[in-house]
Amino acid sequence: MRKVKSEEMAANVGKQRTLWQETWRRFKKNKLAMAGLAFMLLLVILAVATIVIDIVTNKSFYNAHVIKQDLRGRLQPPSLAHPFGLDEFGRDMLYRMIWAIRYSLFMGTIAIALSCIVGGTLGAIAGYYGGKVDNVIMRIMDILLAIPSMLLAIAIVAALGSSIVNLLIAIAISYIPTFARTVRAPILTLKDQEFVEAGKAVGASDFRIIFKYIIPNSMAPIIVQATLGVAGAILSIAGLSFLGLGIQPPIPEWGAMLSNARSYIRDSWHITVIPGLGIMLTILALNVIGDGLRDALDPKLKN
Repeated sequence: MRKVKSEEMAANVGKQRTLWQETWRRFKKNKLAMAGLAFMLLLVILAVATIVIDIVTNKSFYNAHVIKQDLRGRLQPPSLAHPFGLDEFGRDMLYRMIWAIRYSLFMGTIAIALSCIVGGTLGAIAGYYGGKVDNVIMRIMDILLAIPSMLLAIAIVAALGSSIVNLLIAIAISYIPTFARTVRAPILTLKDQEFVEAGKAVGASDFRIIFKYIIPNSMAPIIVQATLGVAGAILSIAGLSFLGLGIQPPIPEWGAMLSNARSYIRDSWHITVIPGLGIMLTILALNVIGDGLRDALDPKLKN
């Protein structure tokens, strides 16, 4: 009996590994998605490198090359010495673009992770219990969805004040309804499946059934929505910083860099085009990754 059970467990593990290997194999066929993944990995490496440099140099490199002003070279166009040129305060655009990655990328990821946890939990509870619980939770989500996410984020930041923590809270709250609906939809179908009934029959708690059995079986739409959500969060962070409600100077951030460069757009194209390209390419990369994941995880396309 033990030998049979061990063989069955090994077979199940092999199937699980084969499933993810098949997903990765199908994802690799999408060249555009792979290009987006390579670009995002490059951004992550650069962001981690900036953190390591700050720790090793005790921010001396950051103070000397990223935020230090030199008005004698202000608005210098791209050259061999400064590939991205200098901004309106004579700061190197290349260093500022690289240091801005960690704020946009990591803050967008953290904000979406928070909204995924909170929104996913609310959506799971609403979908599993149904009835009045579902009605109350989803009507609250409908109220939040009725307000444009950017307008809701602006209102929250304006009320709480401009800071990185408040910016994260604002972005996270604005995306909670999206994840609540994303999680609720598959749970409405999965909660009546046989494995859920079996869990109830053996006395498993509702918490265990939801978070150990139902949610893991509905991860595909959550992963895709999270990938696309990070792109939207980065755009929201840039938008709020552009309006002066996000990350404050002299901290480098793509949206704030665009806002400060508006007055020089006719004479110094590089200080507006380069941050704009950074935002555009990052969001494009995340969107093509999301599309690739959606196609790779879609059971209808496996054959």
